[in-house]
Amino acid sequence: MLVMTADIGIDLGTASVKVYVRGKGIVLREPSVVAIEKQSGKVVAIGTDAKEMVGRTPGNIVALRPLREGVIDHFDLALHMLKHYVGRVCGRAMLLRPRVVICVPSGVTSVERRAVLEAATQAGARRTYLIEEPLAAALGAGIDIGPPSGSMVVDIGGGTSDIAVLSLGGIVHSISIRVGGDRFDESLIRHVRREHNLLIGERTAEEVKIEVATAFPDGRAEQAEVRGRDLVTGLPRTIIMTSEECRQALEEPLQAVLVAVREVLEATPPELAADIIDRGMMLTGGGALLHGLDRYLAESVGVPVLVAEDPISCVALGTGKALESLTILQSLVERRVPGAG
Repeated sequence: MLVMTADIGIDLGTASVKVYVRGKGIVLREPSVVAIEKQSGKVVAIGTDAKEMVGRTPGNIVALRPLREGVIDHFDLALHMLKHYVGRVCGRAMLLRPRVVICVPSGVTSVERRAVLEAATQAGARRTYLIEEPLAAALGAGIDIGPPSGSMVVDIGGGTSDIAVLSLGGIVHSISIRVGGDRFDESLIRHVRREHNLLIGERTAEEVKIEVATAFPDGRAEQAEVRGRDLVTGLPRTIIMTSEECRQALEEPLQAVLVAVREVLEATPPELAADIIDRGMMLTGGGALLHGLDRYLAESVGVPVLVAEDPISCVALGTGKALESLTILQSLVERRVPGAG
């Protein structure tokens, strides 16, 4: 989709990239995957086409994720991916260099922030603003963070989970942990390997997580055939996995999220904690779609848990709201291109 625009918001996620255009909404959703040739380093495919190659490429092509655990892991590939998506949205001419708002996890270091800013500038941004993911998620979920009352967001993305309490337009306390949807998939892969001597890939683990897995005991009673390679014979084999077995496999990453939620609540001022008990905490991000996660958190901490209407899009929508609010923009970390207006 070609849009001549000066304002775009980017949810630069570990699993996917979503681009918001001011006045038009989310115009692009693509996986954060780049396929390259091993020998030459030449980019073969980006986004959906590249994701289709994961686990299925010939020996000379490898599909990689430029972002790992919410931050840039491979700068050159991240830059190539950003240029590709910004070019698709704004047009190759880029006559009017866009203002860009990009989301980052709340726990990123100054070095990681500079890497995102530099990549955005090289991709063609005139001005780049960084917004922390829990703040963007809250805005995208429709939470009014302006009043002096407490709101809590648990944003579970592909690489990180960001938990924050917000009030008066800012973050009062937050924790970012390197646990997200990818860690859920890895836990399923390890469980199947350990318990069944079967090797499965990331795509299979993700399908099992979506179709069968649950976070809450007795929350779901599904089962599915899981196909992989037998580690003893080396031959293909099929097993049956149930929802309860998946829940046991996901116990470790779920506990990590629960511990982080408890830590944030324990550090929250009493007055704001009372507001959160009344209003509940908001669950956003792709991980919010894990079956039974809302019940798991609610019963573990004794606070009501709400799932956002469109949890996957909340962060991208939040960048859009930041673009439309001069007050919010002025509070964000900014980088200008030298000589730009």
